[in-house]
Amino acid sequence: MALHFSAEEFADRRTALEAAMRERKLECLLLFAPESQYWLTGYDTFGYCFFQCLIVRPGEEPILLTRSADLRQARHTSIIKDVRLWMDIGGKSPVSQVKELLFDLDLLGSRIGVEYDTHGLTALNGRELDESLRSFANIEDASDVVRSLRLIKSPAELDYVRKAAELTDNAFEAALAVTGPGVNEGTILAAMQGAVFEGGGDYPGNEFVIGSGRDALLCRYKSGRRDLSQNDQLTLEYAGVYRHYHCAAMRTVIIGEPTPRHLELHQAAKTALRAVEEAMQVGNTFGDLFAAHASTLDERGLMSHRLNACGYSLGARFSPTWMDAPYMAYRDNPHKIDKNMVLFMHMIIMDSDSETAMTLGQTYITHDGGPEALSKLPLDLQIKSG
Repeated sequence: MALHFSAEEFADRRTALEAAMRERKLECLLLFAPESQYWLTGYDTFGYCFFQCLIVRPGEEPILLTRSADLRQARHTSIIKDVRLWMDIGGKSPVSQVKELLFDLDLLGSRIGVEYDTHGLTALNGRELDESLRSFANIEDASDVVRSLRLIKSPAELDYVRKAAELTDNAFEAALAVTGPGVNEGTILAAMQGAVFEGGGDYPGNEFVIGSGRDALLCRYKSGRRDLSQNDQLTLEYAGVYRHYHCAAMRTVIIGEPTPRHLELHQAAKTALRAVEEAMQVGNTFGDLFAAHASTLDERGLMSHRLNACGYSLGARFSPTWMDAPYMAYRDNPHKIDKNMVLFMHMIIMDSDSETAMTLGQTYITHDGGPEALSKLPLDLQIKSG
């Protein structure tokens, strides 16, 4: 079996989840988030693009309802013993089979929590689920139950995060080795992703971001490649990934000679990142991280060039994103920082007036004594001579 954690680790997670369910007085939990299913059972698939549901009840074996294509996937990658299949039948929805299964489990009139806030449950299926269970049980949103448990990483999870961090540094060093005038962006991407794969890593939860020239000011992946110019700027946002655990980083590389604006913005980004590190103390909030970032850049007149968030939690995530979006560093976010969180902080400054890009970001593990930076690479501006 392709299990990446011990039986004891899975048992501890099950115990923690059942305690959370009892605290919320939930008799059943319907899990649709792939990361929740992976965390609780090891189940590893992209089959969540179809309908699938993990039914969890305190003191009982979880039940997976999925398609036939994922039957062996569940048996090979998870500790799930009870796998039920919904059939691809014209005119019959798999959602209706959830109600049938819950009825067989004697859950009529019970209190059931549902993971709504996930890409694993489409709005269409969610509406159908609500309609089918409207008079069957008391339904409530329980999207935060497993997500909050995943936020604090176990020692075994942190081992995987540190392995991912090694792959992150390897990817950037591979990028620098091939970067130069005339080099196509595709060559750089191939080197980065190849370094992750060669180190035993996985595909990331979302595409690496790469852009040069004017496109260096973009913060999202887009289709299309260009060759680097003699004097150019290259923005990279990427992640080492190991057992689905992500360690993200972000850098802007200068090809040729940096402009005075590049140097100015890099110094601002580095100062802001150091301020965020100082604010990354157990007991502070995610809002405090954003305030440290914003105040540092705003006092340098860069408010119009920065973003309205500067980082987020990371962990084992699946497509379409590696972000744990609710735990983001944005203004007044009251969520508290605790130890053994994995946080990616990014200083992104995009000056569209001068078409100057500058980014600087890395991932940390939080501790009582302050954050642990996972990258071993310097924060200096990287310059590749033309």
